[in-house]
Amino acid sequence: MPPIYMTSTYVQEAPGETKGYDYTRAGNPNFTILEKVLASLEEAEYATVFSSGLGALTALISMLSPGDSVAAINGVYGGTYRLFNKVFKRYGIEFIPVHSASQKDLDAAFAKKPKWLFFETPTNPLLGIFDIAILAKKAKEHGALTVIDNTFATSYFQQPLTLGADIVWHSTTKYVGGHSDVIGGVAMTNNKEIKEALDFARMSMGLNPSPFDVWLQTRGVKTLALRMEKHQQNALAIAKFLEAHPKVSKVYYPGLQNHPGHDIAKKQMTGFSGMLSVEFNLSLEATKKLISSFKLFSLAESLGGVESLVCHPATMTHASVPVDERHRNGITDGLVRFSVGIEDPQDLIEDLSERMKSENPQSLFPHK
Repeated sequence: MPPIYMTSTYVQEAPGETKGYDYTRAGNPNFTILEKVLASLEEAEYATVFSSGLGALTALISMLSPGDSVAAINGVYGGTYRLFNKVFKRYGIEFIPVHSASQKDLDAAFAKKPKWLFFETPTNPLLGIFDIAILAKKAKEHGALTVIDNTFATSYFQQPLTLGADIVWHSTTKYVGGHSDVIGGVAMTNNKEIKEALDFARMSMGLNPSPFDVWLQTRGVKTLALRMEKHQQNALAIAKFLEAHPKVSKVYYPGLQNHPGHDIAKKQMTGFSGMLSVEFNLSLEATKKLISSFKLFSLAESLGGVESLVCHPATMTHASVPVDERHRNGITDGLVRFSVGIEDPQDLIEDLSERMKSENPQSLFPHK
């Protein structure tokens, strides 16, 4: 393992003549190590690490100017929506919601001449799938960069740059770190000018991570392949269990053959990751009580750790999105998102089964 370079400043050979580093806000040996590893996994020439996923996105947005716009296809993380609409909108950068990847909706968005076409695939939290190659080609035809959040799939299962994307970013807090003990982000590209702009933004805006946080992420990458395979195996087993359960009305998981994006996912992904969402045949109150009762699925935000988590997007991860827009995008009050961990799958299924046996979920909470 590399050492942790807990260094804020570096001795110089002569005034302005460094050995490669001068101040950790601008760079650190631990940053370089992780950047090389993540770039190689993503089939990228360049990577820049940041203090968080939203730090990476902030650096990316800083490349835009007042009057510029970004066309974002339905299904972005709630924090992304908040950053664009409640922070950067005040500085004249427009966030254009694109309700689907249909020709009609895309043409309407491109008519506004956006600088970027921005999306996630699989989407958060409905696990929608977009054809990266087709969308990247269309964006290029309109002079827009394709920017993709690859957090859910990870570079283990998907490499958007090889399919025509211009920029890929991740919250490395999630699967890259993998243990729910660190916050981080990264942006990757094959464009040297974009790399230089990202490095400049990190230095200028103080978006750098700590060397220790980066060291933890470097450690996490060493088990990424093993963990992602297990996440995927467990998620598929749970998706199939829930799909057959009478108290579940719908399961969203691209690994299921009846998922509308299954064929596209098979074409551009090598696996389906560990995220899935469901809608229960229960009232909103009963659904909330049910997901608060699990013993192995912890009720918490975030995702991608070795432990299994469950959350209610409408009141947790996507609470910053207005109600009418949430509903228009398919994020109902009954939607529940699971981040399936690497525990024994039978234990996880038994936890779900036991909690869902009750005809009246409220009886699970006699103390209330």
